[in-house]
Amino acid sequence: MAPLTHVSSLVSGFSNRVLDLLYPPRCVVCSREGAWLCDVCQDRFIPLGPSVCDRCGIPLTTGSLCARCQTHALDIESIRSVYRFEGELRDTLHEFKYNGVRVLAHPLGDLMGGYMIGHPAPVDIIVPVPLHTKRQRSRGYNQSALLARGLSRVIGKPVAMRALVRRRETAPQVSLGAEERRTNVEDAFVCVNDTLQDKDVVLIDDVCTTGATLEACAVALHEAGARSVHALTLARAVAM
Repeated sequence: MAPLTHVSSLVSGFSNRVLDLLYPPRCVVCSREGAWLCDVCQDRFIPLGPSVCDRCGIPLTTGSLCARCQTHALDIESIRSVYRFEGELRDTLHEFKYNGVRVLAHPLGDLMGGYMIGHPAPVDIIVPVPLHTKRQRSRGYNQSALLARGLSRVIGKPVAMRALVRRRETAPQVSLGAEERRTNVEDAFVCVNDTLQDKDVVLIDDVCTTGATLEACAVALHEAGARSVHALTLARAVAM
């Protein structure tokens, strides 16, 4: 007799195929039938580009470090992002993050995994940026955790799903300036996983704007003994 988990997997897979036949997936951006995120729209995502600051990942025209990183040491080893946060990708992330389209975690996780394979960083374990409990209850899920699982599936590294905790509720970062963002998330995170000692951590979030949240998370991870913290986000908000 097949193990119960195997039987459940077969039933789930069959159910999904039946649902796909009855209600074929449509691209959340253009409504083209066949996938939740079609190849045409993916091809319109704009790569961040190869010339970025070695440390914070902001686009550069010359040199290897931006002006800020030349004068201020960060608590994170590096930040990298796959695409610019604009156009079709902005629309896709809005559906994923705010409209409950969780199935997008699979194709978006694949994109992050492909990037990481092409741009490897030391990694023993993957850690998603946490939401505050109140916000996660309201939304129903943590989009960064779903992306972390998607990345894990591609690169074969484990996820420490609850390694980081957001110990206080913070104001939404979207309405704040750079310095306000740093103050807003300062000491907002704590690492509650004692197995990260001497581990190389890859920190996952959906969008990076100033890097304040990622850096605050890195501080907590380093305090817990992480050997290195490299961040990867799907998108980077870039001032035009």
